[in-house]
Amino acid sequence: MIQVLHDKWCTTEYYKLNESHLFVPNQDMNKKNVAVLCGGTTAERNISLESGEVVYRSLDRSLYVPFKVEINADNWVVAENGAAVDKNIFGFTSSGSTVTFDMAFVAIHGSPGEDGKLQGYLEMMGIPFTCCDTIAAAISFNKSYCKQVVQEHVATAKGMLIHKKDMEGAADRLSGLQLPLFVKPNNNGSSYGISRVNKSSDLMQALEEGLQYDDEILVEEAIIGTEVTCGLYRYKGEVVVLPICEIVAGEHEFFNYTAKYIQGESDEIIPARIHEETANAVKAVSAAIYDLLGCSGVVRIDYILKDGVPYFLEVNTVPGLSAASIVPKMAIASGLTLTDFFTRLLSESL
Repeated sequence: MIQVLHDKWCTTEYYKLNESHLFVPNQDMNKKNVAVLCGGTTAERNISLESGEVVYRSLDRSLYVPFKVEINADNWVVAENGAAVDKNIFGFTSSGSTVTFDMAFVAIHGSPGEDGKLQGYLEMMGIPFTCCDTIAAAISFNKSYCKQVVQEHVATAKGMLIHKKDMEGAADRLSGLQLPLFVKPNNNGSSYGISRVNKSSDLMQALEEGLQYDDEILVEEAIIGTEVTCGLYRYKGEVVVLPICEIVAGEHEFFNYTAKYIQGESDEIIPARIHEETANAVKAVSAAIYDLLGCSGVVRIDYILKDGVPYFLEVNTVPGLSAASIVPKMAIASGLTLTDFFTRLLSESL
């Protein structure tokens, strides 16, 4: 059943306008100051800003005082008042008052929020945060390395990693792979730079396109089947598996950027139209991968089902949380509001 899912945004006002016309947060020692980190420095920046807006609007104002913090290449800025974030204290000063953040809700897809860099900073600062730690994030973000880690536990596609410096003769080295192929940046997300290659004559162009996003390209044989994705998070120490989503890419050859984020370009069916035995297998292997990689917070693991067997594609350690994203729909399908779901993620990070 195709479900169109909605949620009510929390719109409680928690700012007051002072005499200098700068927005200053009300002080309540019982509430945690939460930095909703969004933006970043990669092609996924715009999606991250949308995710950050959803999180910012949805957080429970009775428990938290949220601040939307945009991460840029040269500075970090509090969106509400334009104040620069002082990374030495993980806070900012406005109208003579200093506000420090108690927690971080990471909504940055790609670097630096999904590759371990931001996590390293937060760990050094002793700040609780909602996603995987530095090591788990770094391993998961590198598609080829992550695939090597999990392949003893789940089926994977035959493939090869190509480095930018080794492009000469790449076509010959890849000749042992059977068409069609998927060519994807090894360290990227949101389907940027991914191509499906049906003819060998198109391979080099696909490699060049992928190199616009990363210096490493993962080339894999296409697995023809049903695409599904499984969301998981930890709550009260236990791994919780969200309803599985089936992805139908519509007229597109695969779940590319347009299919992911343009309304009406794909169908996301929750729960997935698969046999219960297959669904249980996907959930079991997803939970095993979550623990194997040492994941924290919510992650999304993508698969292709072929003859009832899940073939691992990748792990998303900071999955999209925008209105068009899958994880919010999964959470709502599980019976939670986004406010409740995000509260669970924040509470588990403490």
